[in-house]
Amino acid sequence: MPAEPVVPVRRLLSFAIAGFSLLLAFGLIIGSQATQTGFTVVIFAAQVFFVLAWTVASRPPSPWVVATVGLLTAAASCIAVNIPVQASLAPLGYVVAGAFGAAIVGQLALRGGRAGVTESLGVTMMVVVGVTAFAAFAVLSRQPLGDQVLLAGLVAVGIGLATARLCDVIAPTPRIAPQVPRGSTGVIAGAMAGTAAGAAAGLLVDGMTTFDGAVAGMVAVLIAVVVDLGTGYAEAGRRLEGDAPFMWLARHMQGPLGAFAFAAPASYVVGVILR
Repeated sequence: MPAEPVVPVRRLLSFAIAGFSLLLAFGLIIGSQATQTGFTVVIFAAQVFFVLAWTVASRPPSPWVVATVGLLTAAASCIAVNIPVQASLAPLGYVVAGAFGAAIVGQLALRGGRAGVTESLGVTMMVVVGVTAFAAFAVLSRQPLGDQVLLAGLVAVGIGLATARLCDVIAPTPRIAPQVPRGSTGVIAGAMAGTAAGAAAGLLVDGMTTFDGAVAGMVAVLIAVVVDLGTGYAEAGRRLEGDAPFMWLARHMQGPLGAFAFAAPASYVVGVILR
């Protein structure tokens, strides 16, 4: 049986993704130092990028329905997290429920085949959960010790993702799978670097200890590197199914955007535990 071809690592692309990860972390950190409204606007901008990147990369049968539901969910989540006097994730549950209903109505209205509706609905719900997860950053910033946990988590994710991608340039081995141009060395190094960055953030900011920062950083970066790696597997799966590559920029932004999005609720949980 012939060996499976090994997909080569595109070094310039890895550098670009590393830079984008750091830029996204920097933007969110700067936004978190603004007013609550200002930070919400920054989060909404990240949500818009998330919706566009995941919709284009996933190529669902009904992309306009996916994008429309995703953008409406992003706007609703940003509004919902700022309405309660006491910061809470509860309003986001209502947003997800409403988006789920809107997604079902939108998909069924198109009267596509069962397979197409199922696939498109699955992508829609992934987008909905992702943009709603991003809004957890806004809730975290309103919690006691929230700004400190937010800073440690964002620093950890940015440094961790950048380290993982740069390691793929230097030493993309051992391969996790031949079709995925990522090495396990980078994944492990990224998780370790992110945890160390979180510990350093905990040491430097008031109200936290090195241990608190390390815990916040470790939780956030572990979620982030796994999500980033998972998008690589998803892209490899689409290639194996014969899908032609489309808009490489959106496809490769998908990993960092998803990593930050799903690290947000994990950081919120850490903030609740540490407060």
